[in-house]
Amino acid sequence: SDDVAVLQYTGGTTGVAKGAMLTHRNIIANMLQCRGLMGSELGLGCETMVAPLPLYHIYAFTFHCMTMMLIGAHNVLITNPRDLPAFIKDLSKYRFTGFVGLNTLFVALCNSEDFRKLDFSGLKATFSGGMALQLATAERWQAVTGCTICEGYGMTETAPVVSVNPFQNNQIGTIGIPMPSTRCKVIDDEGNDLPVGAIGELCVKGPQVMKGYWQRPEATAEVLDAEGWLKTGDIAIIQDDGYMRIVDRKKDMILVSGFNVYPNELEDVLATLPGVLQCAAIGVPDERAGEAIKLFVVTRPGESLTKEQVMQHMHDNVTGYKRPKYVEFRESLPTTNVGKILRRELRDEELKKLAAAS
Repeated sequence: SDDVAVLQYTGGTTGVAKGAMLTHRNIIANMLQCRGLMGSELGLGCETMVAPLPLYHIYAFTFHCMTMMLIGAHNVLITNPRDLPAFIKDLSKYRFTGFVGLNTLFVALCNSEDFRKLDFSGLKATFSGGMALQLATAERWQAVTGCTICEGYGMTETAPVVSVNPFQNNQIGTIGIPMPSTRCKVIDDEGNDLPVGAIGELCVKGPQVMKGYWQRPEATAEVLDAEGWLKTGDIAIIQDDGYMRIVDRKKDMILVSGFNVYPNELEDVLATLPGVLQCAAIGVPDERAGEAIKLFVVTRPGESLTKEQVMQHMHDNVTGYKRPKYVEFRESLPTTNVGKILRRELRDEELKKLAAAS
């Protein structure tokens, strides 16, 4: 059970990709955890699940290749989800009952008129992971499909599922409750446990937590302690009812005049502005404040926005130190192979510009 089954490489969204050593126990445990939390909602041998993510990614590998085959589901592989016309044509051939994706994919599909014409009468489960699910996206998906999105949370290092919203008690805006046999806590910068309701770094312990990083003992020691607790690098809150909320990635936090600003919050607000298709928030060096906020915006096809409209929207919806100093419009944003927006690349671009200017 402790033998390494796969070397699953991390996405590398905030640094160099590392090989997570996932054991046979890790993978089998997460399969059984997923099945256990889904309970009787998904029937044996009768589900048709849409698989729009590459199967070498841990999200699809565990969910589609492992868990769905465990319950005898039919997986519909979408080989190129970026080709929306072909994607939607494939979907039209099946009365699918389940859908797995992430925020950027849900946004793109809901903006397609052909997608909105599909038959969603069989859809009873939609799962979101990989990046923060924006409230505006969740609401629009439900309006279009009639199905609520159950958001979950996971990492390559946890094979990957740590938590998910149960079907019968789904709280939009949270990542749900821990999987069976999984413990979660939040800690401060000194490693001290924090009480329920406090903001801190999320730590996870359970049978799905990796053995370590392949040939990277120092990197392993940074995130995995002797008791088996894994530091996730994500800032979170554990609520009184046991549900958890991710605030943001620790490395993505913006420090404005000594105040912590979390990009997820800004992006969630900006996504409610009509005309916004995609957006990202990063911190850029600023002489007065240490860091200033810069927003990147991609508008929906056929629509237009101005910098003034974006600034006014943020002014009306967030407090002073959270308001952006810069806004840049783009045709697209850099993403991973599964569609997660790469803030790191945007920050690197800004730093290169500053270096060239100086």
